[in-house]
Amino acid sequence: MADQNAIWAAAEPVLSSLGLELVDVEVVGSGRARTLRLTVDRDGGIDLDTLAEANRPVSAALDAVDALSGPYTLELSSPGLERPLRRPAEFRRFVGTTVSVKTLETVSGARRHRGLLVDADDGGIALEVEGEHRRFPYGGIASARTVFEWGPAPKPVGPPKRSADRSRAERPAKERSV
Repeated sequence: MADQNAIWAAAEPVLSSLGLELVDVEVVGSGRARTLRLTVDRDGGIDLDTLAEANRPVSAALDAVDALSGPYTLELSSPGLERPLRRPAEFRRFVGTTVSVKTLETVSGARRHRGLLVDADDGGIALEVEGEHRRFPYGGIASARTVFEWGPAPKPVGPPKRSADRSRAERPAKERSV
């Protein structure tokens, strides 16, 4: 059995000392196929080398408290482009971005809502969905995540093109035959 609070308490200080934020704790699978997945992040994003460097000290901290009995595989990962949102602080961090929310009960005729996160306080969140303001208490949210929106590819930047119609001063003088 996994004690997620004990896992969080053991891993968070170690990750914090490395400049990382613990975002989520998840235990998946069973028996020898269990995986303890710790999702971590930091401002500016996270790379594979940073995750690899954090693995050993986090593993040692978890072994010291024996929060997860039996064999398991420790996996440190980034939240990805479409990261889950669970705590009020995470919602506040992403105010102004597009999010997808799945509610426990039907709200405005739907359980799935996608819109601009306009507010997040201690009681819940507010979304702007197709011009409609919708309020969701945290207790009514089944799941939520940020939404990555693809935009047009940026135009390549290169040296300025020379105009086909150059001024007279730039044109070479023609030789005249007499």
